Amino acid sequence: MSVVIAIDEGTTGVRAFAVDASGRPVASSYREFTQHFPRPGWVEHDATEILDATLEVLAATVAQLDEPVAAIGITDQRETVVAWDRRTGTPRHRALVWQDRRTTERCDELAAAGELPRIRELTGLVLDPYFSASKMEWLLRHGDVDADDDLALGTIDSWLAWNLTGEFVTDPSNASRTMLFDLRSRTWSEELCDLFGVPLGALAEVRPSAGEFGRTCDGLPVPAGVPLSGIAGDQQASLFGQACIEPGMAKNTYGTGSFVLLNVGESCPDPTEGLLTTVAWEVPAAALGRPGGGTVTHYALEGAIFSTGSAVQWLRDGLGLIEDAAECGPLAESVDDSGGVVLVPAFTGLGSPWWDPRARGALLGVTRGTTRAHVARATVESMAFQTRDVVEAMSAASGEPIRSLRVDGGASAMGLLLQLQADQLGVRIERSAIQETTALGAAYLAGLGAGVWSDAADMAATWTSDATVDPSGDRSRADAEHLRWQEAVRRSQDWAAD
Repeated sequence: MSVVIAIDEGTTGVRAFAVDASGRPVASSYREFTQHFPRPGWVEHDATEILDATLEVLAATVAQLDEPVAAIGITDQRETVVAWDRRTGTPRHRALVWQDRRTTERCDELAAAGELPRIRELTGLVLDPYFSASKMEWLLRHGDVDADDDLALGTIDSWLAWNLTGEFVTDPSNASRTMLFDLRSRTWSEELCDLFGVPLGALAEVRPSAGEFGRTCDGLPVPAGVPLSGIAGDQQASLFGQACIEPGMAKNTYGTGSFVLLNVGESCPDPTEGLLTTVAWEVPAAALGRPGGGTVTHYALEGAIFSTGSAVQWLRDGLGLIEDAAECGPLAESVDDSGGVVLVPAFTGLGSPWWDPRARGALLGVTRGTTRAHVARATVESMAFQTRDVVEAMSAASGEPIRSLRVDGGASAMGLLLQLQADQLGVRIERSAIQETTALGAAYLAGLGAGVWSDAADMAATWTSDATVDPSGDRSRADAEHLRWQEAVRRSQDWAAD
C-alpha cells in the first residue's frame, strides 16, 4: 500500500491531506496564515509564510503515516500572484490575493478602451481585478518588481511547485484564471501578455493537470524523488473530487467564497453573460476510458461568489457577534427567520452574475428588534441567495436546469443552509461524505498522474453523500425572500463609485 498527499493551499490556511489507494483519508494537518490588509480593498499574503506553513503540514502529515508516499498533488487558491526571483528563490513582493481590488480603475480603463470583448473571447473571463493579469501588471508598474530574466510571475501552485521540485510549472486550470491564457489553443496569449505588459518568459510552463510536474528535492519533509503529479485550481479540484467527471454534473463549494461549477465537456463554450468559462482539467485520455494515448481537456462554466465563509469570519472578527465560526449555524437556527434583515456581503465587490467591483456590503432591514441571531440568519441566507443567482444564470446559459447540486466546504455542515439552498433552488442537495473534496480532487489527479489509479470512473464509483436534502415545497416563500434579496443587491451596487 502507498498513499497520495494533497497540498490544499487555501485563502486563509493550508492543509496536507493523505489518502490511501482506496481513496480513504488516512492523515491530515492544517495551519492558518496571516491576512494582510494594507489599505481598504487591498489583500496580501506573505508567500514565505505560506511555504513555511506548507512544509509544517507536510511534516505533520507524514509523521502520521505508516506507508510510503507515492505522489503529491497541489490545489491552490487560484488568481493570487507571487513574484519571486528564480536565482535566489525569494519573493519580490507580498502576494496579491484574488480578493484584492487595487486594479479596479485599470480594469475600467481597459473596458472603456474596448478591450473586454477580445478578452472574453480569448479567456472566457471578465475584466475584473479578481484575475491575475492586472495584478501582475500592477506589480511590474507599481510594486518595484523588475522584469529581468530571473523574474517568476506565478500563481500559488507554481510557487509551491518551484520550492518542492525546482520546476517552474502550472496546469491549464490555474493558467486559465490568469486572463493571459488562450482557452482554445491552451497556450499563453502573446496578445494579452503585450496588453498587460507581462513578459512571456516570466510565466510558468503549462503541463496537463495529471502527469509529472517534477520530483521532490532533498531536505523536505517527504523523501526526495516523490513525483509531484497533479495540480489543479481549488474549484476545479473540488469538481473532480466531487466525481463530477461527466458533462452536466455540478457542484458548489462553500469556502471563503462560494464557487459553482458545471462540467460542460470537451467543447469550449462561447462567453456567457454573468459567468466564467474555465478549463476544468486536462487528464490522460486513458483515465477517461479513451484508447490511443494523449490527453482530454474538459471545460466548465463557473459562477464565482466572493464572500460566503468570509461573511461568517466578519461576524466573528469584525463585529464580535460570535466567538467561533461554528456558532453561526446554531445561532441562525435559533430564530424562525431573519426578521426582515438582509445582508449583502459585498465586502470586496460582487462576483457572478453581477460582476460589480464597486458594490459594497449592505445590512438592510435593521430595527430595534433585530438581534445577533437575525444577523447570523441573514448571513446564512445570503449564501443560499447568491448560489441561486448563479445557478439560474447557468441554467439560462446551458438551456438545461441543474437537477441536483453536490456541495462541500465548511458552511455545508450547517443543516439550515442545506435546507435553505434546496428551497431556493427547488432541487436536491447532496453533501459529500468527505468534506475535503478539494484536497481529494488534487489527490485523485496526482494518483492518476503517478499511476496509483488508472480510471476516473472507478474513483467516481466511490463517491458517497452523508446528507441529502430535498426542497420543502413552499416555493412562494422562497421566491418572495429572493425578490427582497435582489432589491438589497441593487441598493449595494456601484456604492464605491468615487
